Amino acid sequence: MSKKRTSANKATTTKRGKKSQPRSRWRALGVFLLKLSFLGAVMAAIGLVYLDAQIREKFEGKRWALPAKVYARPLELYPGAQLSIQDLKLELKGLGYKFVRSAKEPGQAEFSKTRARLVTRGFEFPDGSESSRNLQLSFAGGQLSGMKEGGRAAHLARLEPVLIGGIYPQNNEDRDLVRIENVPADLVRALVAIEDRDYYTHFGVSPKGIARAMWVNIKAKRFVQGGSTLTQQLIKNFYLTSDRTLARKLMEMPMAVLLDFHYSKDEILEAYLNEVYLGQEGNRAIHGFGLASQYFFGQPLAEIKLHQAALLAGLVKGPSYYDPRRHPERAKKRRDLVLRVLRDMGHIDAAQYGQAVKAPLGIVKQKSLLKGAYPAYLDVVKRQLRENYHEEDLRSEGLRVFTSLDPISQAKAEKAMVAGLKKLEQRYGKRATSLEGSMVVTDPQTGEVLSIIGGRSTRYEGFNRAVDAVRPIGSLVKPAVYLAALQRGYSLVSPLQDEALRVEMANGQVWEPQNFDRKAHGAVPLHRALAKSYNLSTASLGLDIGLDSVIDTLRDLGVDRPIDPYPSLLLGAQGMSPVEVAGMYQTIAANGFQMPLRVIRMVTDSYGQELSRYPFQVQQTVPGEDIHLLQYAMQEVAREGTARYMYSQLPSSLNAAGKTGTSNDQRDSWFAGFTGNRLAVVWLGRDDNKPLPFTGSGGALRVWTAFMKAEKPTPFLAPAPEGIDYLWVDDETGYLSDERCQGAIQVPFKRGDRPEYRVDCGLEPVENKASEPLDWFRQWFRQE
Repeated sequence: MSKKRTSANKATTTKRGKKSQPRSRWRALGVFLLKLSFLGAVMAAIGLVYLDAQIREKFEGKRWALPAKVYARPLELYPGAQLSIQDLKLELKGLGYKFVRSAKEPGQAEFSKTRARLVTRGFEFPDGSESSRNLQLSFAGGQLSGMKEGGRAAHLARLEPVLIGGIYPQNNEDRDLVRIENVPADLVRALVAIEDRDYYTHFGVSPKGIARAMWVNIKAKRFVQGGSTLTQQLIKNFYLTSDRTLARKLMEMPMAVLLDFHYSKDEILEAYLNEVYLGQEGNRAIHGFGLASQYFFGQPLAEIKLHQAALLAGLVKGPSYYDPRRHPERAKKRRDLVLRVLRDMGHIDAAQYGQAVKAPLGIVKQKSLLKGAYPAYLDVVKRQLRENYHEEDLRSEGLRVFTSLDPISQAKAEKAMVAGLKKLEQRYGKRATSLEGSMVVTDPQTGEVLSIIGGRSTRYEGFNRAVDAVRPIGSLVKPAVYLAALQRGYSLVSPLQDEALRVEMANGQVWEPQNFDRKAHGAVPLHRALAKSYNLSTASLGLDIGLDSVIDTLRDLGVDRPIDPYPSLLLGAQGMSPVEVAGMYQTIAANGFQMPLRVIRMVTDSYGQELSRYPFQVQQTVPGEDIHLLQYAMQEVAREGTARYMYSQLPSSLNAAGKTGTSNDQRDSWFAGFTGNRLAVVWLGRDDNKPLPFTGSGGALRVWTAFMKAEKPTPFLAPAPEGIDYLWVDDETGYLSDERCQGAIQVPFKRGDRPEYRVDCGLEPVENKASEPLDWFRQWFRQE
């Protein structure tokens, strides 16, 4: 009995075990999946927390690497300023002002023949804010003769400085940051209407937009529309990549939701407005609507009109495809679509729509924009900045660099250079092909560099000849030779022997210099030897006073490069760059005060706080009496010497001083000269170092003269120092004479250095007037 029950129980147990085994497996699988889901949820939560932290850290921190912005000098307006109405137009054009019939808004100007009205934009200068001003200007005789504001006399105003370039991050992204409150409402409406209509109602992701895009793509049987919101686009550009992958898309959506959860719509939109990519200029990527407005219209974003806002909003879909410079028809079609959407959504009425679609694109030509127009000058700025700042700071901290670049002087220098080279090529034909040139312009009173030309192609960012082309300077060295002699007992009338010269060198070579005309001129006074640029008399003089004396004088004038003490130094075999020559002649023009050339005035951080200043530095290294004598002789170079061509084009009252220079075999053409407020050094030559068919007076001097003719500088006035007396001397012998004697000229002497002898021209003795000469010569040379 019991055995049967036992067997039955076993059967029952076996039967139930077979039935419960699948159930336990499913239960185990369910538990596993539950645990896996829980683990996935935990991992997802951790991932979201991590994403959330990353999103907030970057969004609330330093969002972008901001390039350093480099500005020109601000144009100061005041009654009496040397400024023609044409100069003002040039400056305003570079700033992107619109020339209209009636100027009413910032960035507008109107002109008549002698008057102008402009509404300035204002600017945050380091020393204070300059607000927008409505100015009425009057011009006469190349000057700003009067200035009013609101009917009352105004005494001083500053235009905003021209932005001339930047120092960009490694990714070459450039942007001008804007605040949402300063963005035109038309642009915000256009952007939302064409890119994300539900922007202000969705939570970062728009299910309706995704569904609509899927439906459109299914009907078209291809991808024609995306469902990304502006928030998702910002996530893609700001945090992720542009790769079209499922993984990126899956990351994009939760990140967009998190961003939308933490920040307001305006905060997200402001970031988008500054981040979005809108074009390309060479290696520089144009990001953000602030920079895009300047790049395409030459205007600040706050000044754009409805049709311009529609074009910018339309570019988001495809900056390259709709580029208005390369594809104007596509760009206009896209712009008009944006305007049509705005009309259909009720943001603009039919009249506004009709007026906007008729408007031209209004894209400025790239060459009319001054940003990037001064590569040679910007190169020098960068070199100086890198002496004091780390490269990473220059590329990412948004520094503001204020320079002394004068866009008006730069434009005139470029025009003179390009036109001058063209004329020389036309005149000399095949003998003057592939000419290059460089120019440096400074203010001799301050040492500030006003303009730099690094090559014939003035916007080419290549080899900067103003700094890196070290060429023999020829006769530009002679003022240093004669200055050294004047400091060592010679006077302007000391006789020099212009005779054949033969010097045996230590290495066995023989140095035999020649005059340009291959003639010897016998005994000539020192001032005439310099004016005529005689090589033989200069070489004899230099050897007499010693090469070390000449080198010491070059050091006093500011030359700090190694100098070889060879006799050929006396005739300019020493190589120097145009910038170095400008520094040397700066000391001569500044009455013996050596002042380092300056291109930077001040550097501030992105908030306008001063970081460093480059102040005016000056040190007298050459006595004023000796420099005054040299200036006299260098003025004679212009009046009757190798540079006399200048006065066929310039007024004689300019009293310019300078020196021509031609290197051996005419491989380099130089001229360096100065007036009261301008010093310019010009070099012409060929990169292959082949000879030129012209000298310094036939080439570089012509370019210099054309520049000065356009610049209209002030005359050079050189009041005689206390220790200088002007005496009448005989032009031929250098002996004391009388102003009534034939051949008498008036020459400055250091007190105590007057000639020992006097010529007798048969006149009755007269009272010595040496201490206070009152003749015409003093009127133009010593005006006090």
